[in-house]
Amino acid sequence: MSEWWSYRLEDFLLFAPRVYWRLIEAQNAALWPLHVASVGAGLAIVLLVARRPQNAMPWTGLVLAAVWAFVGWSFLLNRYAAINWAILYIAPAFFLQSALLAIAAVLPRGLTIDGRAAGGRTGLLVALAGLLLYPCLPLVSGHPWTSAEVFGIAPDPTAIVTLGLLLAARGPLLAVLLPIPLFWCLFSGLTLLAMDEVEAWLLLATAAFVPILVLVGRRRPQT
Repeated sequence: MSEWWSYRLEDFLLFAPRVYWRLIEAQNAALWPLHVASVGAGLAIVLLVARRPQNAMPWTGLVLAAVWAFVGWSFLLNRYAAINWAILYIAPAFFLQSALLAIAAVLPRGLTIDGRAAGGRTGLLVALAGLLLYPCLPLVSGHPWTSAEVFGIAPDPTAIVTLGLLLAARGPLLAVLLPIPLFWCLFSGLTLLAMDEVEAWLLLATAAFVPILVLVGRRRPQT
């Protein structure tokens, strides 16, 4: 038996990269033009957090709860699980994240959100990267537009946008809302790294820097 250190990351892939991208294309073809509504909802949340933070948390939590449940059902269970057995164990976490976000939306003082603070502005930039930059990465990686991954349709940009918005949040529920999207960014980032895809670096950077930014934000005096 080969020693464990002789294995490379790609040795753990359970599928060929072309199969993964066909899943993305199938998801996009089946759900178009829902992409317009999901991105529009994401941009509306970002604008609300930036302009009217006192009214933002209920809408932010409910929209994010809806898209996490939808992506968990429509992509993870109905498509991705067919080529990756591990997804059967990960998909329930998406429904748990949806429930936690819904609780945060309706629980008074469970979470507050403010895009005008220093951490909030950084968070909104991360969210915009997930909304607008991530779908454009096929131009860099050489994949067709039909394989673009969009917030509310695919899990990767959904996790990035969620983490960006949580960077603008404060409250006791923040600690329980961060782990699942962080785990997904790490899991999917390593998967895409094994496939030698450029998208991996944005996911891994998000997983690495968001916890640091959250800790910095907690240490900064509140005004």
